Amino acid sequence: MATEAISVRVPVRSAGHDVRAIKIVLHREMLRFVNDRTRMLSMLMQPVLWLFVMGTGLGSLVQGSIPGIDYRTFMYPGMISMTVIMTGMFSAGSIVWDREFGFLREMLVAPVSRGAIVVGKCLGGAIVATGQGIVILAMAGLVGVPYSPPLLLTLLAEMFLAAFTITAFGVMLAARMKNMQTFFGLMQMAIMPMMFLSGAMFPLANLPSWLHVLTVINPMTYAVDPMRQAVFSHLNVPAQVDAVLNPGVLWFTYQVPVALELGIVAALGALLLAVGVAEFRRAE
Repeated sequence: MATEAISVRVPVRSAGHDVRAIKIVLHREMLRFVNDRTRMLSMLMQPVLWLFVMGTGLGSLVQGSIPGIDYRTFMYPGMISMTVIMTGMFSAGSIVWDREFGFLREMLVAPVSRGAIVVGKCLGGAIVATGQGIVILAMAGLVGVPYSPPLLLTLLAEMFLAAFTITAFGVMLAARMKNMQTFFGLMQMAIMPMMFLSGAMFPLANLPSWLHVLTVINPMTYAVDPMRQAVFSHLNVPAQVDAVLNPGVLWFTYQVPVALELGIVAALGALLLAVGVAEFRRAE
């Protein structure tokens, strides 16, 4: 008895499918974060402790040498950056989690490009990290930063740019990772030097030459400095204090403009995204 073969039609990949995949991955990242309140609180505790505990302690040491400003006000842009970076990196780590539990394999059999999955991960991580940063923005008045709409909008845009870049960096690291322990170890090894060498917690003025070089080649410096420039532009502080706490980034004697700093962060984000997509395609 002859049997008829049943044809199976596999959907053809298209730009529409890729856009829909980006939306779904993005939505999933947001749902995962919103439903994990413990993670939300843990991501906020570290920058809050640095800002209000360490900031107060360091402020007592430098009190009198920087008249007219609270040291916590100086640290505020750095703590925004810390919040965004930590949240973005943890969001990128969800790729490793999905691989361990087999969910990533289910996504890969869908008729969409792997680049769309990576873009969705990066956008989702950037939005989640920016949402965490908004909580820190709400604390601006507690450290002497005015609730100026132009300032808040500027910080919001800069936060999103930094969040997207750091999430792309995390995705690049996670592309070939097989377990979470390896990813978190590598994440800490990468993030901590970037944080300490970005000027988030100490001024970039009058540094030793070797330390100045490290801060200049640190990509995170170009994410922290525009936020600090925006904050200080809305403060009324003595010129000599502004020169010490907000010197900007110098390439030898060239003062790097904020637009160029943001351009460097955006270009780096695009490069890391491209590398992450390439690594992701080779990993599976």
